[in-house]
Amino acid sequence: MQLLFATSNPAKYTAMRDALRPLGISLLSLKDMGQTPLAPEEGGTPLENARQKALFYYHQYKIPLFSCDSGLYLEGFPPQMQPGLHVRSPQGVYLDDQGMLDYYGGLAARYGDIIARYRNAICLILDREHVSESMDDSLASHRFLLTAKPHEIRRPGFPLDSISKRLDTGEYYYDINAHDADELVGYEGFVEFFRANGADKYVQ
Repeated sequence: MQLLFATSNPAKYTAMRDALRPLGISLLSLKDMGQTPLAPEEGGTPLENARQKALFYYHQYKIPLFSCDSGLYLEGFPPQMQPGLHVRSPQGVYLDDQGMLDYYGGLAARYGDIIARYRNAICLILDREHVSESMDDSLASHRFLLTAKPHEIRRPGFPLDSISKRLDTGEYYYDINAHDADELVGYEGFVEFFRANGADKYVQ
């Protein structure tokens, strides 16, 4: 089964590709589609954005695909300080990878380690009769800590992983094994979503 993952972020593509490989699903990304138009993201929740992007790109390409979106939520912070959907632009200004480390690491330096969680959503379109979506808790990350001091490892496209620690042990994400890291991020929930909705057995 081949699916288009409607993203141009190479880090997200690689992580999802590796997670879905055991299901026999191979992924394309938007970069494989050549010059692609930019989908609108005007929803108020991760699920609304995922749905909007999936429908937009299905209209463009008419092939099986899915789109994901996520929001970051910080425990104990007031609504006006919640990144939510705007993880890269928490104060209305777009941040590159280093900017994100400076901003979120700065919050942790000011307030102490921050308990955080990603809420993730997905919309899968196999064809017009097979559309599935979810923002279930099984797709969410585990609660984790954002800390001020970054790990020496940096992964382009996932800057906050460098300042993320397990809530239970205080270990940096980059110091735990890959399986445990994927579980903390929520990839096992995505795998179950694809299996439950027949993506691994779909035949056009």
